[in-house]
Parts: sequence; C-alpha cells; structure tokens
Amino acid sequence: MFTIMNESMLSTSEKIRVMKEFTDTYRKYEGAPAAIREAMCLKVQFPAVMGQMREEDLFAGRLGALPIGFNPQEECQQLGYYFDGYHFQKIMEEDITAEQKIVMEELQMFWEDNDTTGKIKKAYGRKLSKAIPDKFYPYERAAAYALYRISGTQLNYGYLLNYGIEELRHMVAAKQKNCDEKAAAFYKGLEIALEALSDTCLYYRNMVLKMLEAPMEEQRALHLKELAEALLHISTGKPDSFLEAIQLVILYWLQSGSLNLGRMDTYLASYYTADVDHGRITEARALELLKGMWKALSVRNKPYDTRVVIGGKGREDTQSVDRFCGLAIQATMERMDVVPQLTLRFSHDTPEWIMKKAFDSIEKGATFPMLYSDDVNIPAVQKAFGVSLQTAQDYCPYGCGEYVIAHQSIGTPSGLINLLKVLEVTLNNGHDIHTGEQLAPEWGGIEDFQTFDELFDAYKKQCAYFLKYLAIQEETEYKIANQDCAFLYFSLLYDDCIERGRALLDGGIRYLGGTLESYGNINTADSLTAVKKLVYQEKSIDAGTLLKALKSNFTGYEEVRSKLLDAPKYGNDHDEADAMAQMVHEHICTETAKAGKKYTDLHSYLTVTINNNANTVLGKHTGASPDGRLAHTFMANANNPFHGNDKNGLTAMLNSLVKLDPSIHAGCVQNIKFSKQMFSDYRDKVRAMLNVYFQSGGSQAMISVIGREDLERAVREPEKYKNLLVRVGGFSARFVELQEEEQREIIARTLY
Repeated sequence: MFTIMNESMLSTSEKIRVMKEFTDTYRKYEGAPAAIREAMCLKVQFPAVMGQMREEDLFAGRLGALPIGFNPQEECQQLGYYFDGYHFQKIMEEDITAEQKIVMEELQMFWEDNDTTGKIKKAYGRKLSKAIPDKFYPYERAAAYALYRISGTQLNYGYLLNYGIEELRHMVAAKQKNCDEKAAAFYKGLEIALEALSDTCLYYRNMVLKMLEAPMEEQRALHLKELAEALLHISTGKPDSFLEAIQLVILYWLQSGSLNLGRMDTYLASYYTADVDHGRITEARALELLKGMWKALSVRNKPYDTRVVIGGKGREDTQSVDRFCGLAIQATMERMDVVPQLTLRFSHDTPEWIMKKAFDSIEKGATFPMLYSDDVNIPAVQKAFGVSLQTAQDYCPYGCGEYVIAHQSIGTPSGLINLLKVLEVTLNNGHDIHTGEQLAPEWGGIEDFQTFDELFDAYKKQCAYFLKYLAIQEETEYKIANQDCAFLYFSLLYDDCIERGRALLDGGIRYLGGTLESYGNINTADSLTAVKKLVYQEKSIDAGTLLKALKSNFTGYEEVRSKLLDAPKYGNDHDEADAMAQMVHEHICTETAKAGKKYTDLHSYLTVTINNNANTVLGKHTGASPDGRLAHTFMANANNPFHGNDKNGLTAMLNSLVKLDPSIHAGCVQNIKFSKQMFSDYRDKVRAMLNVYFQSGGSQAMISVIGREDLERAVREPEKYKNLLVRVGGFSARFVELQEEEQREIIARTLY
C-alpha cells in the first residue's frame, strides 16, 4: 500500500535535477563520515522540497518529498536514504526526454543497491529472514513483521528556542577544535545541517515577500509582513515572540523528520504568556496563532503521530504552562480536526478548570485530549524503563500510544507480533490454518497436547521463537542505520549527543531502546479461556473437532461456535477470563523484555499494546479463533474487550482493564465510546466512574462521544458527516474517510 507523497513545488524536470544532485552529492561523499555525507545531502534536499504557502496558512512550512532523498521515516516504509520505487516509476511514466530517462535509469540502478533499508535487510541472517517477512504488513499470513523507521523521537525544542540557529552553529563550530576526528565530523555535520535550516527560513521569507506583492486584505498583509520579519530574524537569532517561536518549531519539525512534538507547554508557554501579559498580543490573537499552528501540523497528514503533550508533573512555572494547556484545549475544540493528537497528562494536582475544559472538548466530539494519569504512569515508567523517578516524570506518549523519555530515549517500534496468529500456528503445528503454509516450527498441534498446560507451553515456545528474531532485528536495524546515517536533526536536540560528540545511534543517546507492537492479545486470551474450559476441563469439545471447526470457519460447526461464544470473556470483571488476560499480558510483556536482554545490548526492549487500524488489517489475515471470532475479521482493539463481549456494563469493563499491569510495557491504549446523552446528561457520574478507574490503576483513556445513529447515517450519507470524528485506536480519523471494514469495527464497539 502506498500513500500519496506530499507535493513539492518542483516541476518534473526540477525533480529529476534535484534527485540527480542529491545522488551526485551522496556519491561524492560516499567515503566521508556519515555525518558529513548526510549534511551535504540535506543541503541539497532543503529547501528544494519545501512546498508553497497557501492563502489560508498563518505560518510557513509545507513539506514535499521526492522519490529519492533522506528521511528517518519515509512513507514508503524506508528509513535514512530511501528509494521510493512506486513514485519514481510515476515520474518515469511522464513525458520526459530521452536524456532524462537515461538519468532516471542510472539513479534507479544506484539506489536499488544503496538505500539504507536495503542494507539493513542484507544484514539479516537466513533464520531471521525466515521468521520475519521483510515487508510491511499485510504481506502474507505471518505472525511477526519487521518495520523500517527511526520513530518515537521527542526533541528538545526548548533547547532550539533558547539558543536559536546562529548561536547553535557557533557552539558546534567551537567544539570542532578540541575533539577526536569522529566528533569533529559530527559537529561539522550539525553546523551544515543548521545552515540548511537557516536557508529554509530565508526561502520562505522570500516567498512571503513575493506573496505581499499581490493585492490582499489589510489584516492579511499585516500578518504576512510580521511573518516575513520573523523568518528573517529566526534564520539567525533566537525567537523573541510567540509567533517566532511557533514558526521555528514548525520548520524544524518538518525538516528534521520527527513526527511528534513532545511536551509543548514546557517550551511555548513562556512566549505566549510574555506576549499576552506585556500587551504585545491579545488572548484572541494568541488563540488565532495556535490554531494556525494546528493547521500547519495537520497539513503534514500524520494522523498516527503528531502528538502534542501538555500538563503533568516535572514542569516549571506551572501557572504559565497551565495557561498554555487551556489555550491548547481551546484551539483543539474550535478546530475539530484529527491532528494534533492533543494529550493531557494529569494528576491529583491538576487544576479542576483544566479537567473541566478537557471534558468540554471531549463532550463536543473532538476525541481530544487523550487522558494520561501521571499518578499511575510515572511509577510504571520508572519500573518498566529502569530509570529514576525524576527521569520517569519526563515520559512522553507518542504515535499511537508508545512511551519514551523526552529527548533522552527512543523506542522505535521496528516490529510487530500478532498473538492470535501465534496461537493459530500453535494449534495447527506451525502452519497457517487455511493455506497450510508453514509459518513457525513444527512443535505439535492441539491434538498432540493432552493438557492445557502443554498447549500453553507450546504457545509460549512459539512466542519465544518470534521474539528472539524480532529483538535481533530491532538492534540490527539500529546498527546498520548508524553506519549509514547520523540523523543530525535528531542528534542536535537530544540531551547528550552534543556533549558526547556522538550521533544519536552512535553512543549519543542516553537510553537506546526498542519496542514491539503486540496485537490480538485479548482475542488470544479469550480463545485460551474457551479452550481450557471446553476442551480440557469440561471436555465438551474434542480437540480434533475444534481444529476442523476453525479450518472451516465454523461452517457446519455452528454449535461448536455457540459454545465458544458462551465461554467467559474478558471485559466483564469475570475472574477466570480476566486472569487469562493477565497471564497473556504478563507473558508477552516479560518475555519481550527478556528477549531484549538476552539477544541485544539495548537499554530496554518493551511491548506496546497500542492500536492504529492493525487490529482490522491483521485480522483480515488471521483465521477463525477459539473465542468464536470468524476468520478474516477484525480483532479486539488493543487492551479493550472484543466488541460486544463486555456485557456487564461500564464499571465491570473498567475493572477488567485495570487488572493488566501497566509497569511492564511501554504503552497501551484504552478506547471508550459514550453516547452523547450519557456523557452530557450524566457527566458528573461519568467523571466519577473515570476517577475511580484512574484511582484503581487505570493508566489512560481515549474517549469518543458519539451516537451510534450518527455512525450508521454517516455510512449511508457520508457527504453529510464529513466532520464526524472517531477514535480508531491510537489515532483519530474522520469516520467517512475510513475503509468499510474499519467503519464496521467502530460501529460494533460497545456504546455506553
């Protein structure tokens, strides 16, 4: 599956010219240190790929892309130096000259052997390649997949704003004088990368000045004049105003390739409050500017990411940052968009007015802010990551729900595991239940296991088989990426890289960690509960009969499916079902961490039980399961009960959720869908229930307030519901833009 690349301003001929210049530059510096090669390539790429400002934009910055370039996480599922064959071929199909075609063919021949992701794949051994397909899902009916990206970075934008481009350039230039050769090259690379950022500021300044030559309304002209002055100033100096600070953050965010924005209140609040308190701008103007920033973030179209975190412990000047929290929630409420993914960290110290404003936004249907309890998450992060309590206060959710320590760690999810598929191959002696293809070692099937313990031991053994290679793949990806790339823009704004004189993956980062996305957990638990009860305890279903029922997708075995559906299910505060969910959860979390310690030198390797739309995508490639779920249908969303299985009400469901230990993983998500009537008419009771949930150990909640009738009408008349927002998993979306199976999955969720 390919997404549409963001368009640059370049003509086809200019695109070919820039790709050739980029390639020639890479070749010229191929034997140079990685930092120098990368910096010189970045100078070619930026600002050449940056897009045209539009009339509705308050800030400069639209990121385009070419089929050849450098990006830590490219759309085509590559990292570092990438070659996007799909979009490259689109240019080849255009009306280009014979000379241009020869150039393109030469470029293709070179990059097919030199892209960073290809180098990573070549480093895999035979056993790893057999266990894990080297393409992004859905590739085949596999239980585990490799992903290619350097993601989850939370940069220190406060450091950028405090010093500004020119002072940072002087700083890294001075450090080149008394250091080893590798550090000198690293510092020189940073200096050149900062020059490229300054070039982008001036590029957009010239664009704004050109826009001012056209007739326009006076208010727009005044804003553009201010913006032009700001772009000139931040091209060298540090920002002096809220507008300048926002603009510098936007351009760095785009040019760096980072997809999230960290604890924004800690670095923008002082500019906002200073401008307002000194009468330089009004509150209305501040809100207008922040909404303009939200607009600029949305243009990049990264709904799985674009996290903006506000609130929580560990912040200075709490009065100022809390004022920014209120502004951020208001901007989100008024824009009603799928990004940024506003995330509110809260604790018992959070002012009531902020919590009220947060619930006002949720009640309106914004799906934001997402709620994260510091009282639960800080000690959980401290234990899971093995860091001090003070360090744990800097935990920062990103993407679809993973955690990192802000500008101190990364935890790229470079792999995923489908636990329900692992159970499938366990039941069927290592083979896909429909195709018969061998996906795992042949260690027996359900007909060979005389007891439930034997079955569960086999399941754990199959998990261990995949976890070993997933952990090795994570570290291999880092090692080869480090040989090829310095990730200069990341390295500049991570706490220790400049001090150590080392790039991010070359010993610069304080905590180099990895994460593993885990899916199908709850369906696996419910399946094991049913098998244990019906096959091994009551013996009301024969093992062979169960296997035949699964292979036939229950056709002719409707009575078997009925019994499986009637077995206890997670989400009802049922001791037996919840205990199995705990066992599955604790097993995958602890064994993932053990695999990281046993097979890698990573600081941590932790499971994340998040969700994007992978429960639907992976479910399409997973057979029928012993919980009664039909083949090729969606799986449960993250840690939530499978749809319709939570029959005992909201309190029971929340009681089940809090039984899953939050201190042994690096993030999870809980989606809760309320009807408009319940949330509006009984809001105090809803808040009281949620308070009990968080006090009982609930770590977070993603809340949608929506009517089932609205969803059903939106399917029939999508043109009337273009702004209907829903929480899919770890991201929000406009309901009418989702695939049909994703819409069905959301409608099927329990509505409280």
